Amino acid sequence: MSKEQQQPNVKFIWQITDDVLRDAFKKNEIGDVVLPFIVIRRMDCILEGVNAEVRAQFEKFADKLEETKLVPILRKAAGGLKFYNTSLHTLASLQDEPNYIEINFNNYLQGFNPEVRDILEHFQFDKIVARLVKNGLLYEMIGAICKIDLHTQAVDNHDMGYVFEELIRIANEQSNETAGEHFTPRDVVALMNRLVFLPDRHTLRQSGLIRTIYDPAMGTGGMVNLGKRYVLDEVCAGLPPEQKPELMTYGQELNEQSYAIAKSEALITGEDTENIRHGNSFTEDHFASKRFHYMLANPPYGVTWKKDKTFITAESLNPAGRFYAGLPRVSDGQLLFLQHMLAKMAREGARIGVVTNGSPLFTGDAGSGESDIRRWIIENDWLECIVALPKDLFYNTGINTYIWFLTNKKSPTRQGKVQLINAAGGDFHRSNKRSLGNKRNELTAEHIAAIAAVYEGFEEGKHSKIFANDAFGYYQLTVEQPLYKEGKQVSNKKGEPKADSKKRDKENVPLGTDIEAYFKAEVLPHVPEAWLDYEKTKIGYEINFTKYFYEYEALPPSAEVKAEIVALESEIATLLNDLLAE
Repeated sequence: MSKEQQQPNVKFIWQITDDVLRDAFKKNEIGDVVLPFIVIRRMDCILEGVNAEVRAQFEKFADKLEETKLVPILRKAAGGLKFYNTSLHTLASLQDEPNYIEINFNNYLQGFNPEVRDILEHFQFDKIVARLVKNGLLYEMIGAICKIDLHTQAVDNHDMGYVFEELIRIANEQSNETAGEHFTPRDVVALMNRLVFLPDRHTLRQSGLIRTIYDPAMGTGGMVNLGKRYVLDEVCAGLPPEQKPELMTYGQELNEQSYAIAKSEALITGEDTENIRHGNSFTEDHFASKRFHYMLANPPYGVTWKKDKTFITAESLNPAGRFYAGLPRVSDGQLLFLQHMLAKMAREGARIGVVTNGSPLFTGDAGSGESDIRRWIIENDWLECIVALPKDLFYNTGINTYIWFLTNKKSPTRQGKVQLINAAGGDFHRSNKRSLGNKRNELTAEHIAAIAAVYEGFEEGKHSKIFANDAFGYYQLTVEQPLYKEGKQVSNKKGEPKADSKKRDKENVPLGTDIEAYFKAEVLPHVPEAWLDYEKTKIGYEINFTKYFYEYEALPPSAEVKAEIVALESEIATLLNDLLAE
C-alpha cells in the first residue's frame, strides 16, 4: 500500500473510550476530549529531549525578561522548535503524584508557550479538563494518553496528519456531523496538487524562488501542507535543499476545533503560525491585502451565508470588492469562495484548484448571480479546466463533485478555451476495500496519472472535451404573444399589441446565433403572432457536463423487450400459484 493510501491505526480512541470516557461523556463528545490530548501528547513526545535545557534557560531569565523577549531564548533552547514547555512536569511525571494531578496538570499546561495556550483555548480545553476532574477521570486520562507513542520516530509528520484526520472523521461520525467540512480525502488532494502545481514545474525548480499557498476554508490545514510537500518532494525531486523554493503556507478557518488542529500542525512542523488565522473569510478576511501564487480549497457545499448577507451585499456594490461580479443565492456560498480566491490571485500569475458540487456549474438562470459570476470568470479567460470526479470519493457525501482549475496565466494553447474532463467513470477509480463514511471509492496513483495525462494531452476524446469560452454562453430571448379579451386583441397606448404574460416564453440560443433568423425559422412557424421583446434579452452562462458527455444507448429490439415481458409475466404467475397453493 502506498504512503498516500495508508490508513493510520487509531484503535486507541476506542480503548480510551472504553477504559476512561464511557458513561462520563456522550459518544458525540469523545472527539472533543481525545483531539486536544493527542495534540498535547505529540508535543510532549517531541519535547522530551529538550525539556531540561528549556527549564534551565527559563529559570535563568524568567525574572529578568518579559515573556515576549523570553520566547526566542526558549525556542533556541528547544532546538529551534516553535513550541516549548517551562513547567517541571511532563505527561509521564504527572502520574507520580495522583493526589495533586489537577494542580500539576494546570501548571504543566501553563508552561506551554503562548501559541500552544491559544490552541488549547480554541479547543475549549479548560471545560474538558473541568469535566474530567469532576468525574475523577483526569489521572486515568493522562495515563491512557501516555500509552500512545507519538514520537516522530514512531509517527512522522505525514502520518500525524492522517491521525488527526481519522480522529476527526470518527468523532464526526459519532456525532452525525459532516467530516468533509473539515478535511478532504488525500487522493482528491493529490489530484488537485498534480494539476495545480505540475504545469509550473519548470518555474518551481528555479533557484531562489519564493511562493505562497493559501486555503480560505482550510479545515485542519491538510491541503496547504500536502501542497507544499508535493512541490518539495515531487515537483522539485532531486534538487538540493538550498535550490528548492521557499514555500509559505496561509489559511483561514471558521471552525474552532479545526483551526486549533491546523495551528497545532503548523507549530509542530515549524510553519509560521501567524499565517494560520481563525475567523470568517468573508467578513473577517485576515489576508485582505495579500495575493497568492497558489490556492486550494474545498469549501462547504450548500451552506447558507444568510448571517453574512448585510456585509457581503454591501461589498458587492463596490467595484473594487470581491463580490462585484454577482451574488449567488443565499442558500449556497460556494461561488463566493471562488470570487474570494480570484480576487487574491498574484498579478504575476496564480493557479487555483477548488472542489464544488454541481450547483455552481449550472444553477441560476440568465441574469442571476450565479450565471453572472460564471460569465465574469469565463469572459476573463480564467477558467482552464473542470474535472468531474467519481461519486463516493468523500467522507460526508456521495453526490457528484467537480474540481475547477483556474489561472490568470493560461498557456498560449489554452487561451480562450476551457477543457472539461469526465473522470466520473470506472476507468478512473476503484472501490475501497472498506468504506469510510460515504467514501466507497478511491483514486490510486495510476488513476491520478491517467487523469493528468488527459489534462496535459489537451485533446478531444471520450473523456475530454474542449470548448471556446463563448460556447458556454447563451442569449435568453423573451417571446411574447398578444393578449386577447373577449376574442379581441388588446393594444397599448401606442396601438401596439399588448403582451399576454401567461403566454410569455423563454428561448435559450447559443451566443453568436443570428437571432432574427432563429426566430423566423424556429418560432414563427409555430406561433405566427409572436414577437421578441429585445429589451428583456439576457446573456447567461452554464456548464452542463451531462449534455457534453451524453452517450446515446440504443433501445433493445422490440422482440427482445416483448420476450422479457412474457418471461416476467410467467415468473409472476408461478409465484402467485405457489402462494395460493400454500
